[in-house]
Formats: sequence, structure tokens, C-alpha cells
Amino acid sequence: MWALFRQQILARGFPNYYWGVSETTESGQAINLDPWFGHYAERASGLSASEVRALFAVASRPEVVSLAGGMPFVRALPEDLVNGALARVMSEQGPTALQYGSGQGVPVLRQQILEIMALEGISASVDDIVVTTGSQQALDLVTKLFINPGDVVLAEAPSYVGAIGVFRSYQAHIEHVAMDNDGLIPDALRAAILRMAAEGRTIKFLYTIPNFHNPAGVTLSAERRPEILKICQDAGILVLEDNPYGLLSFDEDVPPAIRSLDDEGVIYLGSFSKTLAPGFRVGWALAPHAIREKLVLAAESAILCPSSFSQLVISEYLASADWMGQIRSFRDVYRERRDTILSSLAEHLPELSWTVPAGGFYVWVTLPDALDSKAMLPRAVTELVAYTPGTAFYADGGGRQNLRLSFSYPTPENIRIGIRRLATVINGELDLLSTFAGTGSLTASAGEDNVISPPPDMS
Repeated sequence: MWALFRQQILARGFPNYYWGVSETTESGQAINLDPWFGHYAERASGLSASEVRALFAVASRPEVVSLAGGMPFVRALPEDLVNGALARVMSEQGPTALQYGSGQGVPVLRQQILEIMALEGISASVDDIVVTTGSQQALDLVTKLFINPGDVVLAEAPSYVGAIGVFRSYQAHIEHVAMDNDGLIPDALRAAILRMAAEGRTIKFLYTIPNFHNPAGVTLSAERRPEILKICQDAGILVLEDNPYGLLSFDEDVPPAIRSLDDEGVIYLGSFSKTLAPGFRVGWALAPHAIREKLVLAAESAILCPSSFSQLVISEYLASADWMGQIRSFRDVYRERRDTILSSLAEHLPELSWTVPAGGFYVWVTLPDALDSKAMLPRAVTELVAYTPGTAFYADGGGRQNLRLSFSYPTPENIRIGIRRLATVINGELDLLSTFAGTGSLTASAGEDNVISPPPDMS
């Protein structure tokens, strides 16, 4: 099916680089089209385009309802708030904003970041913050500093696809750790640590998204946070806490950050991409002093300095706007969309199971046993709906029975349309399988109220 779909998108003018750089001759011999292929470093083998990337090029058409990408609904941000900040920065600090800046970031913004993190119980010094080009760069810098080829990164199962890509690019071994309703399972973490030790592997850090997890949508319980930290402390393992969604809770405040429990064994990553706008590309890392120094040096070697312009605009916005009021507005927008996608799933796909996020952008769906979310994706796009297959969130090939739905960007009406289309695809696949199997209808057993958080096969 993927081969046919590839032919279809190539016919629409999408080039071969979406699929890699090799072609096959009529005799079946592979020919690499990149003349520099033999010159790349070994770690470049971890940088590969996926079939999903090619699919999204087609899925970006306006007639396709995309429930795939985790894009914030930036239209909910009043233009005058940002335009006013832009105008004031250019009129009052223009030469500074357009100039090189500190590799660690603008001091006034770092002070404001402290105030934001204080909402999650974090107490720190402004000197311990490193501003980065989005938290994705912070993730890359930390991995660069700690990972040698073959070193182990412990990561939840499933885990953020962007993190998996970074870890692979530095040739890490990614060991997944199971989750359940309350997030990362402490006993599974202990077992993974023992398993890696038995194999003689070196674990460098645990990567976790404790709040409104991407892609699972679950939140690590308050009771488990100190236990997870203690397990890592006893094993000498650093915790890398990634928290882009923490302020976007729908019903109640999230538990204090893991970093609030320990200022030496945790690196905390934050971002303005979800709570303001991703176009500014501003994130940060809060790290222990010695690590902070190395992060600054690594950042300077990579980009010299983060954008002074973006930092000053965000700083002006934080100083002059009711930014907490705006975050409350975002919460209302995303809560409505969350409720819409859950009610639509219950109406059109009651035989499936899914998570119920208390914040953030994502719902994690479990399909009937016979279905494969990756194989089903081309048919979904032909029905004008897109999602992200669960396989994108596993380093070991898992997740074929799962898919991630993002409700943050589509309107409620488009969400309803998208779920109806998705139901057409899933029911069509089940009917097809039933016809060829000759064994009757294939259905999945539903959890209590048809909703479980997360599905039992999440590991």
C-alpha cells in the first residue's frame, strides 16, 4: 500500500528526497543518488526521512482535516498584544534587538522565566537558565553533551518523536519504559535500569514528559514524581524533564515539577512555543551549575547566540500583557477542542479506547488488534483525514495498534468532520478484514466507559 501511495504522491510532484536517496534498477540493484554518501559520519545514519513526512506534504492540503500535527492555535493570540510588543521593541531597542547577544540569553527574559517556573514550584537562579532556539535545541545540546554511541537513554513508551530523532542522531540506545494511567511506572523504571546493567550498558539519563504527555496525553501523578526521582538518584541517572505543556491544564493545576524536588539531578526544559507562539523559536534549559556552563559553550558553538529580537519581543510581551490571562484563554480553546474530540470518538468509534487528557494537545487511541495504524494511513488521507501513526513514537517498532490525534489546531467543527472520516476508514478496514478472514466482525473490547487512560498495551 505504501508503494502505491508513494507513486501517487510522486505523480503529484513531490520529489524523491521525501523517501530517501536511493533508487532501484530493473535488475533490482540499489543505486544511491547522493555522490557524498560515503563521506557522511556514522551518526548521519540516524537522520532519515520517514514515509509519514511524505504523507504530511499531501495532508497539508486545505481539504484534508489534519489531526496529526501538534500546532498551537495561534489565532487565539490577539494580534495587538504581539504587534504592540514588536513595535515597542523596534522603537525603543531596535539596534540591540537586531544585534548579536549573549550565548546564554537576555538577562531580563531569564528573570521572567524564573517567575514562570515558580508557578510549578521551581526555585532557581537566573544564572542557571540557558535560553535556546526552542526547547528542541536544548534537547539536542543536552544529548550532545552526554551521549556517546551506544549509551542508553531511558524514555517513556511511547515518547516524543522529536526526542527519538535527536537520540538516534547521536547513536543512543533508546530503552522504552512502560506507562499507565498515572504516567511512568516506577517498577518498570527499576526493571529497565536492572536490564541495562545486566547488559553492561551505560545509562546517561531518563527523558520524561510528565505533564500532558506527548503523545499519550497522561500526567505523571504527584505520588510517583518523588519515587521516580529517587530511583534515578540511587542509580546515578540524570533526569531530563521536558515540560512544554505544563501551563495548559484544563481543570486543575498540575503537580509541582520534578525539578522542584531536586536542583542537582534534574535538567528542566521549557518553551514559549505552546503558551505563546512557536514562530519565535524561544525555549530554555534550567540546569545544575556545571552542566549550565557546558550548555552555554555548546550553544555558542552551534549558533553563537539565540535570537535577541525574539527574546526581547517575548520579554516585552511578558512585561506589558496579561500573559496569564492569555494562557487561560488558550486553556478554554483547547478544553473545548478536547471535549469535542472525545465526544466525537464516543459517538463514531465507541469500540475503540483512548486517553482523556487533562491538558495539552493530544489523545492516544488504541485500535482493534487486527489494524495497523501506519498501514492504514494512506487510506485515511484519501478520505481527507490525517493522524500520526503510533510507530512514530517508538524506537523499537512498537505502536502499530495506536495512533495520536491532536485536537489543538482544527476547529471543533473540523474535529467532528475529521473523526467521522476516520470512522469511515477504520470501519472500512474492519469490514475488509472481516470479508477476507471469513470469521465475522472484528471488534475490540471496550474499556470502562469506552475510555481508558492510557490503553493497557501502552508498554
